[in-house]
Amino acid sequence: MTPEINTAAILGAGAMGAGIAQVAAQAGIQTSLFDISEEFAMAGLAKITAMLDKGVARGKVSEEERANVLTKLTPSWDVEAATNGVDLVIEAVPERLDLKLEIFQKVSDLVRSDTLIATNTSSISITKLAKAVANPSRFLGLHFFNPPPLMPLLEVVHGEETSQHSLDAALSLSKRMGKEPIVVRDSPGFASSRLGVAIGLEAIRMLEEGVASAADIDKAMELGYRFPMGPLKLTDLIGIDVRLDIASYLDANLEGDRFKVPELMRAMVAEGKHGKKTGQGFYTWVDGQAIS
Repeated sequence: MTPEINTAAILGAGAMGAGIAQVAAQAGIQTSLFDISEEFAMAGLAKITAMLDKGVARGKVSEEERANVLTKLTPSWDVEAATNGVDLVIEAVPERLDLKLEIFQKVSDLVRSDTLIATNTSSISITKLAKAVANPSRFLGLHFFNPPPLMPLLEVVHGEETSQHSLDAALSLSKRMGKEPIVVRDSPGFASSRLGVAIGLEAIRMLEEGVASAADIDKAMELGYRFPMGPLKLTDLIGIDVRLDIASYLDANLEGDRFKVPELMRAMVAEGKHGKKTGQGFYTWVDGQAIS
């Protein structure tokens, strides 16, 4: 029997953390959305409210559903209060190994011994992160995709010590959240990031070499291979800085130079051109839309 998950804490109220919190609340789970300050936590809640409002305006979400989801959400800037007694913790902070290890070491001492603990990392080793967790058999990866309320895929990643019981609980949770799970063994980049970043890096190299414009490279994949979004626009959406971190990790942990970071990518991040969130990337973004 897999345990029923009724309460959760999402650590990190950025785009991914807020989206995951919304998904949890929509599944009927009482959810705390934690960040390091009141400002950040409330900003995360505002993101969720805005997405729900957009759903209501489009007729995808009823007023009652919107109200029910918001009653399931509590913003928090006290990690001890946010994690007190919860059945599930999902970490969604930036892709920094040291930061994640620090969080898991602290949180695993705060929660119950049977609390399921997960990371939303898109590339970092689950087995390595599990070393910071007391009772690592309850630890695994739950890699959501952006934006979590809309994307159906959930990558469930098991480390060397993840128990079958924890894996079963995660698969049951994913179905409850309305997701389509895939089960992946712990390996750098897992399945989705490894493939997605490889394509994205090659697209950046093509742009760097002047093979074609960003729009035409994307159009080649959208019309020729039925990609719903081209690799450069997708990199803008995810964040060029985020993909740089992932690519750097993969380059350091996989053989060969498949994930060598293009100089164009490093230069754009250094210039503050991180994609949609900064308004400049491979495209110019205005009011959430790519215009060039």
